[in-house]
Amino acid sequence: MKTEAAPETQPRTAPASDRLRRALTHALLVFLGVRIGLAVVAVLATALLPSGPNPPLSAIGWDTAPITPGWHNLVTAWERFDGLWLLGIAGEGYVPEVPDVTSGNAVFFPLYPMAIRGLSYLLGGHPLAAALLISNLAFLGALVALYVLTDIEWGETVARRSTLYLALLPTAYFFLAPYTESLFLLLVLLAFLAARRHRWLLAGLAGSGAALTRNLGAVVGLALLFEGVHQAWERRMSGDAETPGPASRLGWWARRMWRPAGAALLTVAGTGAYLLFWWKLAREPLAPLTQQASWQREFELPWVTLWLGTKEAFRWIGQYPGGYHLMDWLLVAPALVAALWVAVRARLSYAVYTWVSLIVPLSFIFAPRPFMSLPRFLLPLFPLVWAPALWAERRPGVHTVMVAASAAGLGVMTVLFVTWYFVF
Repeated sequence: MKTEAAPETQPRTAPASDRLRRALTHALLVFLGVRIGLAVVAVLATALLPSGPNPPLSAIGWDTAPITPGWHNLVTAWERFDGLWLLGIAGEGYVPEVPDVTSGNAVFFPLYPMAIRGLSYLLGGHPLAAALLISNLAFLGALVALYVLTDIEWGETVARRSTLYLALLPTAYFFLAPYTESLFLLLVLLAFLAARRHRWLLAGLAGSGAALTRNLGAVVGLALLFEGVHQAWERRMSGDAETPGPASRLGWWARRMWRPAGAALLTVAGTGAYLLFWWKLAREPLAPLTQQASWQREFELPWVTLWLGTKEAFRWIGQYPGGYHLMDWLLVAPALVAALWVAVRARLSYAVYTWVSLIVPLSFIFAPRPFMSLPRFLLPLFPLVWAPALWAERRPGVHTVMVAASAAGLGVMTVLFVTWYFVF
């Protein structure tokens, strides 16, 4: 099998049923290993360590109690930070203003909390249980979808490694907590899978769901548009052109781009629907975007953010709490290297999705901690795991080192998360 070669112009043609069976088997084993392992880590952490410097929080519509002994920690250990806001929206809905906290909860997009509300109703009124079920099942689905998509693009060996690397990322605990990351990743992967199979309506519907889940979901629409251009260009280069006349070329492109363009517009419509909701609720259609300033985010040039984050990372070596800066840098720096690989070696649509999704959070930062939350924002950028998976394909020693280091990081970060330290 070739290593680090450009993807084939058309999806591989292995039987879909065989590929799906292998994907399900491998993804389920990876999921169960991580799920059981982190459950043990979470219960031990709450029993061994005192609560961190960030005390239990209360968000609009949802309160959480301090850590107490008991088996309930298997569930309540994941009830942390932004998850409280999402649970609050599921229970109480949206409010334009939250006194003494921030200007409102519009920054949290609606699909995930509304899914929690619906499932909670079916479970007899248990929002946290509903949230954890949605997140965990969506993560399992995302692992299956990643395996299938990676098998299409790079082959089975890379698919197996990619799903393992994604599940062992040091911040992968967010996939299992009441956060949007797992549902968003699943919808993004389904959108790309449908697009690669030329099923543009399904791609648009999945993209619209992604746009209703996260504020950067509309980027999926841009990626789908570029995927349509890429596929049309491949067909043209293969000789699928009717006549050399300019008018005929324009018609040829129009016939092949209207479906991708429709999928892109359908995706953007998801964001538009949420903005329309806020116009109806508070006459503030841009509240989901402008409220970022109320969360102490400010604009900065991406390369300045990188410089500031790097400078702070090595400024406080061995001094608490400066270790947070170094921890952030150790997670962001490898991702940036992988993103460069994506720009050079992956399909154009994957590069567009990765880099736009990376540049935006680099441009709106929390100044005292430039890389804060960026490791979490990187989680749905699935093409990033392809770079190490391809690199390690014929280097078993490298694979072993990466798995060991990443798993150790995941364990440490999970301990910090469940004990209320600043890893959000």
